[in-house]
Amino acid sequence: MGQNLVTLKEVDSTNTFLKNILSNSKPVPEGTVIMAEHQFAGRGQRQNTWYAEPGKNLTFSILLNPTFLSAQQQFDLTRAVSMGVYDALYPLLRDSLKIKWPNDIYYGNNKLGGMLIENVLQGSQIRHSVIGIGININQVNFDESAINATSVKKILQRDYELKNILAEICNHTEAYYLHLKAGRGAFVRNMYLSRLYRLNEWHKFLSNGEKFEGRIINVKENGLLVVEQNDGEHLYNLKEIEFLNK
Repeated sequence: MGQNLVTLKEVDSTNTFLKNILSNSKPVPEGTVIMAEHQFAGRGQRQNTWYAEPGKNLTFSILLNPTFLSAQQQFDLTRAVSMGVYDALYPLLRDSLKIKWPNDIYYGNNKLGGMLIENVLQGSQIRHSVIGIGININQVNFDESAINATSVKKILQRDYELKNILAEICNHTEAYYLHLKAGRGAFVRNMYLSRLYRLNEWHKFLSNGEKFEGRIINVKENGLLVVEQNDGEHLYNLKEIEFLNK
């Protein structure tokens, strides 16, 4: 993963760039990474836009061909990639680093990065996965709309070499990917759950316009979030729950 690295000066979205190559039926080696110095129309979950200062952050996409995973198992890939990023950053940021469900990377209550995984299915199996990742590394000033954004430099007060961190992310992600390929999905699921932001802590959430208190106790195999409330356990999909800080 990452041995075939393509660096672009500027692109709208590395995911879109990679998907366009695939749609033209050009062979792309598995593990190919498309990295952009400037990505001017990056995308995140929930149709969010991902803005990054040119040359200061990691904005890249990885191509995987997880044909061994069914469509029902696609959240295992989310877990593997999230843990790959987590393990790459952990030596720098230690225990304040967490994964916010489903796949945001957090330091304390602040967002370091996130990802957008777009799967192409063939029948009931996953044929291709285009994994877009954005991590704030050396940027210290953020748009006012990014109210809880932070970066590695903002936390540690020094610059870091982007390609060194990219290499670590690729190495660790590949390790978790190979666990999945070897049938060790339970190991990946347990690791992901143990690193989850707000796990087993009572906090406020918002769902269907109503605020409530609950605590995250699990994530189902299919990726649904399990939140314990006063009246029992409730399951939530991606757009059905919002984390509140107050």
